[in-house]
Amino acid sequence: MKTAQDIIIKPVITEKSMDELQTGKYTFKVAKDATKSEIKKAVEKLFNVDVAKVTTMNVKGKMKRVGRYEGMTSSWKKAIVTLKPDSKTIEFFEGMV
Repeated sequence: MKTAQDIIIKPVITEKSMDELQTGKYTFKVAKDATKSEIKKAVEKLFNVDVAKVTTMNVKGKMKRVGRYEGMTSSWKKAIVTLKPDSKTIEFFEGMV
């Protein structure tokens, strides 16, 4: 069985994800084989919050070139976690707003 640390890999810090913090949406990079229910349980366990909804999407790798060599970046899975309105916030993101 996977632990919560195996499911949630790292937070995604972009302009769009920082704007969504005001509406209670937090973005994470998650394991490719993680399900929505596993992600919900992992976030609730790690950050001690109540999750209302989880939206996931698979992000395709992009073609990159370094000099004459071409390759692809890795594909990954992104999860947008919406907290319940009466829930507290995730303290990790507090200093970034």
